[in-house]
Amino acid sequence: MEEYMNTPWYQRTLRWGQTNITELDVERYDIDWWREHWKLTKVQGVVVNAGGIVAYYPSKYPLHYRAQFLNDRDLYGEINAAAREEGLTVLARMDSNRATEDFFQQHPEWFTRDIDGNPRMQGDRYTACIFSGYYDTFLVDILKEIIDRYEPDGFTDNSWSGMNHSQICYCENCKQSFFDNYGADIPREIDWDDENFKKWIRWNYDRRIDIWALNNQITQTYSGNEDCLWLGMISGSPMTESFRFRDMKGILEQSKIIMLDHQHRPAFGFQSNSHSGKLLHGLMGWDKLIPESMPMYQGRTPSFRLSAKPVAEAQTWMVEGFAGTIQPWWHHIGAYHEDRRQYMTAKPLMEWHAENDKYLINRTPIASVGVVWSHENIDYYGKNTPEKTAVWPHEGMVQALIQGRIPYIPVHADHIERDSDKFSVLILAGMGALSDAQCDSVRKFIAQGGSVIATGETSLYDEWGNRRSDFALSDVLGVHSTGTYEGNTEMAAPTWEIYDHHSYLRLHPQQCEIEYGPKIGMALDGNGVRHEILNGFDSADILPFGGRIENVVVEKSIAAPISFISEFPIFPPEFSWMREMDSGKPCVVLNESEHGGRIVYLAADLDRCFRRDNFPDHGNMLINIIKWAANGTIPIEINGPGLVDCQIYEQDNSLIIHLVNLTGTTQEPLHEIIPVGPFEIRIKYKGKVRSLVNQGALNINEKDGWTSFKIDQLGLHDVLVIE
Repeated sequence: MEEYMNTPWYQRTLRWGQTNITELDVERYDIDWWREHWKLTKVQGVVVNAGGIVAYYPSKYPLHYRAQFLNDRDLYGEINAAAREEGLTVLARMDSNRATEDFFQQHPEWFTRDIDGNPRMQGDRYTACIFSGYYDTFLVDILKEIIDRYEPDGFTDNSWSGMNHSQICYCENCKQSFFDNYGADIPREIDWDDENFKKWIRWNYDRRIDIWALNNQITQTYSGNEDCLWLGMISGSPMTESFRFRDMKGILEQSKIIMLDHQHRPAFGFQSNSHSGKLLHGLMGWDKLIPESMPMYQGRTPSFRLSAKPVAEAQTWMVEGFAGTIQPWWHHIGAYHEDRRQYMTAKPLMEWHAENDKYLINRTPIASVGVVWSHENIDYYGKNTPEKTAVWPHEGMVQALIQGRIPYIPVHADHIERDSDKFSVLILAGMGALSDAQCDSVRKFIAQGGSVIATGETSLYDEWGNRRSDFALSDVLGVHSTGTYEGNTEMAAPTWEIYDHHSYLRLHPQQCEIEYGPKIGMALDGNGVRHEILNGFDSADILPFGGRIENVVVEKSIAAPISFISEFPIFPPEFSWMREMDSGKPCVVLNESEHGGRIVYLAADLDRCFRRDNFPDHGNMLINIIKWAANGTIPIEINGPGLVDCQIYEQDNSLIIHLVNLTGTTQEPLHEIIPVGPFEIRIKYKGKVRSLVNQGALNINEKDGWTSFKIDQLGLHDVLVIE
């Protein structure tokens, strides 16, 4: 116990709980019951509402709005004392971005303004400007007051980063600060092609990084405790954080722990949680902890803050977090609930985590594929359509990797060279914006024998979104941009009268007439031997497409086995026939580098299409392409039914495999877990295999450096240890 308490809280607190206090809870918070619930669910730390928008203690500052029914009660202090008696870590929760009419009247200079000088509001509260004294003076005073009274282990802040980039603030603080930094006026409109607007974006990112540093300097210096950390909560989605001006790389590089606010599955799916865990650890290191707020209430659209989230939905999100080396943190809105089903949802997984936590932290991933991302690509390439332009290609490729049970890691574009020894294949999915230095790191990776898959407009723009005359990586991809394209990236129109998505892919050589079906004497194309990226499509000469293809000039290739068929009418059916059998435009260009790696350029945006439309053909084609590029370096093979997310980690002299059952999880919320199996698994590692979920050893077979074993059935998840 002494060793545990002498370890910094941010290294030892592995399970968390939070009762997000409402104003009414001041009169009904049953502290004794919650103390027992902390014990029941094995929590080691709690997040307790303290101040900011609402104070739950009698603050000495008149402008610090007190909870409606608080009067002189010190609810925060009472909960803090109870948690201390239980030996728990305590973080004081702040929520700091808006204030009352009285506050605004006394400090109108601290609040955001529109272009006409009118104050911006959120509901009945005034929105504070992040460049004002609200952040530099008022919130600093509140942090100091809480430290003086309660000595929390640290702070976490929910809405800490001010307005997002959909609005521009024209208050005097912003005008002066921007002019001092850039010698220019605040941009008058959102224009991603305007250099001044791009500077405004970067200026906002830098302010959030400065706020992070300032608040930590205050909490650590004023408390005299270097472990008293201030932690703004962040999402696991780079697009969301780009929208909020939160530079994940810049923030995580200076943080010892991250309190993750990634509470619900997006359209991307449950796998978003393991993906986020790997992405964040890739920035801050695998020796750090990332507790995640995991709500027990129904937070989807529509939201029901007081109702229990379906158990299958909540628990699948939790175990996907475990698979990404994220730590659990149950979260309730309010301290009293008439829907009491939510109290037992987290208990079995919190107990399991407590029994097995040594295998769930301090480990490093094993993967053969790295998938590149950056905020600059989302912002300066994605511009006004970041999701479909920059995010869908990334998520579509990740979706294919998960479907193909191919372990991967997200890699920041600045870390390609640093992390290049961790994977054999580098995927640049829709990475339109790359700097010269980042492109050089790709070339170095190839020179070391690595394989690369690049899609769409990758490297056609610099890091600020300025268009180049050609792909910066044309020398290694073997193709040149013409600056033109066909098709589109939008969702298909909900009518058959519009057929702009009714395009196809032609597979070469053509061979459908040797398969079952009518014959018209169509000649075989070539020698009839297809490239391995077309495996599984023997009975098809065409596949649905519906996306965008870049028109490129091919300089070199060893194969280009897929071409583009232009769109043609859908309706009426009498007119639904190909006007052009084959445009001859290459959709994929394959090469082999002189250094031993394989190079793929995908002109057709199958990655974006797979994320957008979820067609199995697109996913299977991407899996084939990835496996060809990997050339036998994928460390695991899993044969069996269903959709299973597989993550592999190395820890000391053991290997840890997470398997999460995502079968039947497409529609939200998930009603029940559907067990699947059996699975036959082969992995390039020797050792005995046991399950941490089913608590049993598995029969194995070792041959040629591979260990093989079988799992009869997979329920919610399994975690296998090989040692």
